[in-house]
Amino acid sequence: MTHWGEDALEWCRTLADRVERAEAGSTGYLSATHHGLHELLIDGLDDAGLSHWRDAAGNLWGRLESDRAEAPVVLLGAHLDTDLDSDPFLGVVMPLLVLRSLKQDAVQLPFHLDLVAFANDDGHRFGVPHLGSMAVAGGWDAGWAKLQDRDDTSLAEAWSRFGLDATRAHRASLQGSPIMAYLETGIEQGPVLETEELPVGIVTALAGTRRFTIEFNGTAGHAGTVPMHLRQDALAAAAEFILIVERVAREHGVNATVGRIESHPGDAEVIAGQARISLDLRSEQDASRDAALSTIWETARLACQEREIEMEWVETRATPAVTCADWLQLELAHAIEDAGLRPRYLVSGTGQDAAAMARLCPVAMLFVRCQGGDSHQGDKAVSVDDADVAGQVLKDWVLRLARPR
Repeated sequence: MTHWGEDALEWCRTLADRVERAEAGSTGYLSATHHGLHELLIDGLDDAGLSHWRDAAGNLWGRLESDRAEAPVVLLGAHLDTDLDSDPFLGVVMPLLVLRSLKQDAVQLPFHLDLVAFANDDGHRFGVPHLGSMAVAGGWDAGWAKLQDRDDTSLAEAWSRFGLDATRAHRASLQGSPIMAYLETGIEQGPVLETEELPVGIVTALAGTRRFTIEFNGTAGHAGTVPMHLRQDALAAAAEFILIVERVAREHGVNATVGRIESHPGDAEVIAGQARISLDLRSEQDASRDAALSTIWETARLACQEREIEMEWVETRATPAVTCADWLQLELAHAIEDAGLRPRYLVSGTGQDAAAMARLCPVAMLFVRCQGGDSHQGDKAVSVDDADVAGQVLKDWVLRLARPR
């Protein structure tokens, strides 16, 4: 019998301990710690009698083989980054336990069931997220090999030290392969499931994001000598912009955030001549997000015109919204109902590997409640009971896909 919750959190603690014991500067994507996490998972795959390999992009794979060599493939996966401020490895550990349980039960599936531990979800080291899943989905950009981290180490150099060849990363692509579906398990990173006292939820869509850096240019001046009606205060224009963003986002039903603000010269008795802010817009519907963006831009343009402030926009990120496959959501709903629970549907507002994998195959995602609505708590983010439910639901979902259609 699989004790899903206890086993999952014990695995999460083991992986987290490897990260915590690492020397300063030795964690992160393609680090010695990253390699060490692979070793731990390989040990687990070996113990379970499962085959495993690492692809050309540094992703670690495990497989429960179908007795049909030419069978399609169902993928269970998530990222395996080494940042303990993120979720506690649950998205990789839970599939491992499911594969192990099915192997122990001698279940014969009509498809190969693969676990994939993707490399580089957060993009902290080289600035581009989801490198591993993008490579698998056929979206690898050869130019990424030239990316550099803060120590001026290129991605190509880091790959070489990890035993990889950046010129072969495209070989990780599974485009053209018979991939049936991809399911990702992740922590909600929000308060909805906890508020409604539900252990798991079904993701309906992955929000699309547009991100900008916006600069306001006015005229610096002394706080005591320039009268209010003659000021061209860049920071005041930025403040008005933030209120415009808040109002328009509510009207259009999208999420909008100004998370960073800077002003120059930044002196208490000097009117700001320049201000720079970030803008992050997200929605499960690209049209709604872009309509809100247009309204924000036009309203802000008029406000800046009245203030005699120049406004410049630079887009730094654009990702489309992704809809999860209805038929995969339906099977998740049945599995949740069989566990005696009410299916709850949610939108994922955070970046996920599933968004990249949607280029390759139908995708779905299972959210697990995070305690306090905060996933940045290591292994304390998820309770044993909730992990137990997630494991049962995930295994049931796989078995449902295996039924004749």
